[in-house]
Parts: sequence; C-alpha cells; structure tokens
Amino acid sequence: MKNVIMIKYGEIYLKGNNRNFFENLLLKNIKYAIYDINAKVKKIRTRYVVSDYEAQDEDKIVERLLTVFGIHSISRAVELETSKQEIFDFCKTIKLSGATFKVETNRADKSFEMNSMQLNCELGGIILDNNSNAKVDVHKPQQTIFVDIRENGKTYIYYENIKGAGGMPVGSSADGVVMLSGGIDSPVACYKMAKRGMYLTGIHFASYPYTSNEAKEKVVKLAKLTKPYTHMHRLLVVSFTKIQEAIHKNCKDEYMITLMRRFMVRISERLAKTVGAKAIVTGEDLGQVASQTVESITSSNSVAETMPIFRPLIAMDKEEIIDIAKKIGTYETSILPYEDCCTVFLPKYPLIKPNLKKVEEEESKLDIEGLIDFAISTLEEIRI
Repeated sequence: MKNVIMIKYGEIYLKGNNRNFFENLLLKNIKYAIYDINAKVKKIRTRYVVSDYEAQDEDKIVERLLTVFGIHSISRAVELETSKQEIFDFCKTIKLSGATFKVETNRADKSFEMNSMQLNCELGGIILDNNSNAKVDVHKPQQTIFVDIRENGKTYIYYENIKGAGGMPVGSSADGVVMLSGGIDSPVACYKMAKRGMYLTGIHFASYPYTSNEAKEKVVKLAKLTKPYTHMHRLLVVSFTKIQEAIHKNCKDEYMITLMRRFMVRISERLAKTVGAKAIVTGEDLGQVASQTVESITSSNSVAETMPIFRPLIAMDKEEIIDIAKKIGTYETSILPYEDCCTVFLPKYPLIKPNLKKVEEEESKLDIEGLIDFAISTLEEIRI
C-alpha cells in the first residue's frame, strides 16, 4: 500500500484512433510540470499515476498539476494490490469526516470476483461497522469513497476529485504567435489558446525611448507567469518606434491605431512563418476600445495573407477576463503603471469605424515593406 496521485483526462476520451498521441503528449506535459520533483509518473489505461514522491512534495505536485491542460481531475489516492482481502482490510481503517457517505466503485477489471453493486454494499457495511454514527446516503452524501479497480492489478481508493484545468494538452494543435502587450488581456488570451492545445511564441512591440525598459521587463515577467500553462519559452521583441514615428509624421492622427494594428499583423505573420507557427493570437475583445470594433478588426484581418487571427476573448466582458488574470497570477503585474506602445502618439479621436479604402489610402503614404524590414531587423529573442 502506498500514497499516490491519480490523474484522469477529459476530452482525450473523444479522440478515437488518435487517442494514443494525445495520451502520450499529456504524459510528457505532466512530467514537464513536475520535472524538478523526485517522483515517478506512469500511464495506465485512461489514467496516470504519480508515485514514489516525498510526502512533503504532495501539495506541490497537486499545485503543479492544476496548470496542466488536458487533465480533468486529480485525486490523492491509496494504491493497493487488487484483492478482496486488501480492499476490505483498508476499508476497515477508514474514518469518515462526514455524517453521511456512499461508496462508488468503478470495476474496470471485469475479472474481479464481485461486481460494482456488490462491492458498494459490502464495503459500505464494513465502513458503517467502524463509523457507528454515520449513515449511507446515495443521493447527497457528505463524503464519497471512490474505489477504482484497474486492469493493471492495482486498486485505487480516494475521497475527492480536484477539478483540473481541462482542455487539451499543450502541443496537440498547431503552433501560434501571440501579440503580448503589458495589459490584462493578452496573457489571458495566451491561457485560453494554450487550453485548446496551442503552443505559443510571444511577440512584443516595443517603442523605446517612448516606452521604458521596465515596460519590456514587465512583458517578460508576464510571459514567465503564463509559462506553467503555456510552456512559452521565447519572446520576440521588435522595435516599433520607427513605424509609429512614420505614421505620426505622414498620416492623419485618427488613423494611428488602425495603421499600427495592420503593421503588427503583418510583422506577426512574417515572424510566425520563421518559427513554424500557423496562426496569430491577440487579446482583442469586441467593442472594448476603438481598435476592437468590427470595422477595425476587419481592417486588421485584411492584411493577414495566409494565417487566421484567433481572438479567444472576443465575446468576454472585462470582469470575466480579470477573473482569469487573477486566477493565473498575471493581474497584479498587468496593472503595473508602465506604458506600452499602444499609448504612444495616441490620437484624441481615434477612428471607431474605419473605411478600408480610406485606410489603404493613408497607408499608401508609407514605405510599408521598408518599415517592416527595419522592424524585423531589430528583433531580439528573449528566452523565458
């Protein structure tokens, strides 16, 4: 008998003949999450088991596992050899924390001599004998004893299912690049896309000397804070100053944000191709600011030549986004008062519903390719 941590997955059940790929990827991500903790991880059918760890590391392991997408639930369990006597003997030691309980058996090993209903009744009786003040309540018990008899000759008994992060394992869908600013929204967009299995590379547009080095370091910190969820290991920093100066000098003020976004999309698409990514991710939220109206989004989309632009926050309200930012630990850093490039040369009256033809007319005043080439030539890669 030993203490272990039982892990169950969710959507992977739906993957049919491809399930093995997703199971192995999730196993890899679980090991990645606890790489610096002395423990073993093994895959059994539809389950993973973490074992052979120090007792003082158990809480840390559970905490790390809560950041792993693809996990449906986590349970602190006892692993027994599968035998009626072993299971009965352990149940004799159970002391209930609630006044009512039930036993819920999953007999994956169909060769076991008793069926689930028989075991529920037999084990419930044993537990009652040792908890004289308890009662069985199969509908709304205060405590449930889960008995999981697996095909590997082991039985796992546990008392809780801690809700996991859900989603799909990071790396199970195509790679993407994410426009990572210093605000609240883009780190949450990282989290949301990683939950759908997308591995992300960050792109940050810096406007030194109009923005400070502290503003860049803030974005680096945000990338590090999202890493347990996203596995992001690099941030590409591009100087955006010359582009903004050119727009400010040559174009009407109200077009500043619209034209900036178009340049950001073009640069992101080119950088995405260099890192093997197939999509662009932004933290845009419909109607939140002038650059996030349908017309403004249409303008940005029109310059993406080959890639989709994913906006996972598009239908969320700000409170929902803030709640997730607090959950993943990025909120306090996001609200630090360091300005990003989107606050530089900010027009008094930005366009809310830009006309695409007029946008293109303003843009024709600029050396688009030259400005993009220069910006990419300033590329700095920061390892996360």
